[in-house]
Amino acid sequence: MRLVEKQKLRAIYGVGERQFRRYFEKAERRKAVTGEELIRELETRLDTVILRLGFALTMRQARQLVSHGHVKLDGRRVNVPSAQVKPGQVIELEPKARNFILVREAMELTPDPPAYLYRNRDEVSGTLSRLPERDEVPLPVPVDERLIVEFYA
Repeated sequence: MRLVEKQKLRAIYGVGERQFRRYFEKAERRKAVTGEELIRELETRLDTVILRLGFALTMRQARQLVSHGHVKLDGRRVNVPSAQVKPGQVIELEPKARNFILVREAMELTPDPPAYLYRNRDEVSGTLSRLPERDEVPLPVPVDERLIVEFYA
C-alpha cells in the first residue's frame, strides 16, 4: 500500500526514484508536516507550475516546454524542469512559444489555475503568489501522503 502511494505520486509528477527520495529528505528536514511539505516541494517545480497555469495539457508537455528553452523565470531563460519556483517569481513563455498550437489549445481547455497561482492570459505569463496549501493542490487521483512518509520511515 505504501509503495503504491509513493509510485502514484512519482508518476503524477514524472520524477525519478533518486530525485523523489531527495525531495522527501528535504521535506523531512523542514519543521512542517513532512507529507505536506513533500507535495509542496513537488508542486513548486517549474514544470508543475507551467502545467497548473494552463500552458500545457500534460506534465510531459510542460516538461518539454521548459527543457526546450521556451520558458522564462523572472525574465531569464530556464531549461531545467525541476527548477524551484519561489513565491513572487514571474513565469512567462517566449514570444515564439505563445503561438504554439499546444499552448493555445491548453489555454482554452484548462480551467482557471489554483488560488496560489495568478495567470495573465493576454501576456501568457503567471506568478506563484504564495506556497500552496495541501487542500489546494489539484491531484488527478487521491494520494495519502502519510503512507509515503511511513514508507520511508
